[in-house]
Order: sequence, then structure tokens, then C-alpha cells
Amino acid sequence: MASLLRRSFSTFARGWPGVGLLLLRLIAALVLINQGASRFQAGAPGRSIILAVFMLATAILLLAGLWTPIAGALALTVEMWAAFSEPGDHWIQMLLGSLGAALALLGPGIWSVDARLFGWKRIGSPPRKS
Repeated sequence: MASLLRRSFSTFARGWPGVGLLLLRLIAALVLINQGASRFQAGAPGRSIILAVFMLATAILLLAGLWTPIAGALALTVEMWAAFSEPGDHWIQMLLGSLGAALALLGPGIWSVDARLFGWKRIGSPPRKS
């Protein structure tokens, strides 16, 4: 997993781009939590409960910024599953699915567990004595 993330993202976005990725992750995760919690409260049938569990697990991964490419792809998959398996307006699923795809392609940013675990580390040597 570490080598996959290092190959995918040679650097983790810093500064304003990193803030933008953090905001994308937070908004996507909060909406996924809202959708998953509303499915539990509605007492939905079995398949919908499974979908809610996947939504909540994806939201937790996105909040932490852990395994972001996998979490983004999972968000895309879950939202497309919800869009095709349920009747009604599907704009929110399309929006969350595209956010998941964008996060899978762009990466988590510097403020994430991925950056701490899998980012390039600098190993400093002690100063030389003359």
C-alpha cells in the first residue's frame, strides 16, 4: 500500500491546494455520514442498511484521509450503487460520486493520515564535527 501511494502521489499538496483537498474530504465525508445515518433512522430494508454501512465506513476513511484513493473509489461505487438501485432524484449521488472520483485521482493532501504514513520522509544526519 505504501508503494502504491508513493507512486500515485509523489508529493502531497501543501498550502491552499492542500486546504482545498481537506475541504473536499470533509464535505464529502459529512454528507456521506448524513446519508448513512438517515438510512439507519428510516429503518430501511437490508440492502439499504448494507449501503449505509459502506457509506459510513467510506466517510470515516475520508475524514481521516486514510487510504484516500481506495476511499474515493469506494465513494464512487457506493453512490453509483445508490443512484441505480433506488428511485428518485440522483443529483446528490452524482455529486458525491464525482467528489469521490476526484479525491481518488488527486489524493488526500498534506493534512491526512496518508501523508503522515506514506509521505516521503527526510532523514537528517547529525552535524559533522570539525
